[in-house]
Amino acid sequence: MAKVSFQNHPQPFYQSLKSSVDDYFHSRKLKKTGDWRLYYKTAILIPLALSIYLFLLMGQYPVWAGMASSFILGLSLVGIAFNVMHDACHGSFSSHKWVNNILSLTMNALGSNATIWKMKHNILHHTYTNIDGIDDDIAKSPLLRHCESQPWKRMHRFQHIYMFAVYSLSTILWLLLTDNMKYFSRKIVSTELKMTKTEHILFWVSKLLYLFFYIVLPISILGFLPWLIGYLIVNLTMGLTLAVVFQLAHVVENTHFEKAGEKPTVIQQEWAVHEIMTTSDFAQGNKWLTWFVGGLNYQIEHHLFPRISHIHYPAISMIVKEQCRKFNLPYHNYPGFFQAIASHIRVMKKLGQIVPA
Repeated sequence: MAKVSFQNHPQPFYQSLKSSVDDYFHSRKLKKTGDWRLYYKTAILIPLALSIYLFLLMGQYPVWAGMASSFILGLSLVGIAFNVMHDACHGSFSSHKWVNNILSLTMNALGSNATIWKMKHNILHHTYTNIDGIDDDIAKSPLLRHCESQPWKRMHRFQHIYMFAVYSLSTILWLLLTDNMKYFSRKIVSTELKMTKTEHILFWVSKLLYLFFYIVLPISILGFLPWLIGYLIVNLTMGLTLAVVFQLAHVVENTHFEKAGEKPTVIQQEWAVHEIMTTSDFAQGNKWLTWFVGGLNYQIEHHLFPRISHIHYPAISMIVKEQCRKFNLPYHNYPGFFQAIASHIRVMKKLGQIVPA
C-alpha cells in the first residue's frame, strides 16, 4: 500500500467541530444512530422491493407494466443501498452491532459484498478521499480519468459523453468483474484485502443466492428475454443512480485531489481539513432528494462523522458551516442537483481534453 499520513497533531479544527457536535447531541439527549425516521424508511423500502420482485415473477402483466415495475424495483433497491446498507455498514443504523451486521448484508443482496465494501469505502475512501493510488472510488482507469495524476488516453476526450453508460454498468460489474478481481487478487487498488473464514463463506453463499434469485429463478419462470429486459432495466437504474450520487460528492470543480507516490507521502493538513477540501455537498434544500439518497447529498457531514446516522446530517450541517467559517475553511456546496451534475460533466470534459506534454 502507498503510505500516506496526515499532520494530525494538533487537530484544532476537528477538535472544535467534534466538541460542538457532541454538545448538540448531549444537550438534546439524542443518540447518534438512527431513530424512527430511519426505521420507517426501512419498513417502506425493503417490503416495497420484495413486493415488486414477487409481482414481476408472476408474469401476468403487459410488457410496459413489467418494464415500469423493473424501473421502480431498481429505484427501491437503490433506496435500500443509500438508506439501509450504507448506514449499517458504517455502524450508524443502530446502537446494536448485530443489527448493523445483519442489515449490512443487504449489500450482498444487491450483488456486491459487505466486507469488500467496508474495506474499500469505510477505510480507504473515507480515510484517503480523492488520493489517487489508494481511493478506489476514483480508480476507474483506463475507461475514465477522474483526476489529473491519472494517465491520459485518447478515448478520454469523449468520457464526458460515455461516462454515464459506464456508470450504469456499476452493479453488473460488481457481480461479474470488480468484486471478483478484488477477491482473487486480495487487493483493493494497492491495499491488501483480508477476510475471515466466515467472510469467505458469506462471499460465495451470497453470490450463489444472487445468481439463483436474480437469474436462475426468473429465467425458469418468465423465460430468457423477459428476464434479460427486466434485469437490465433494474441494474442500469441502480448503477447509474448509485454512481452519479457518489461522484457528485468528490469529482466536481470545487474539490481537491492528491497523489500517493511510491515513497511515503505526508498531507500537510489535518485529516478533517483534507475531508473538507476533497468533498462537496449538493441540493441541501431538496428534502425529497435527501430522503431518497439517505442524506448522501450531505457528504461533508458524512465524511467528517461517518458513524453518525444520515438522519442527523441536515441539523449538524449548520454546525459544520459555522466551524468552517471560524477556521476560514471553504464549505463546498452546490445549491441544486443539476448544478452538481453540470459541474461533474465539466470536470470530466476538462480531464479528457488535457493531453500530457
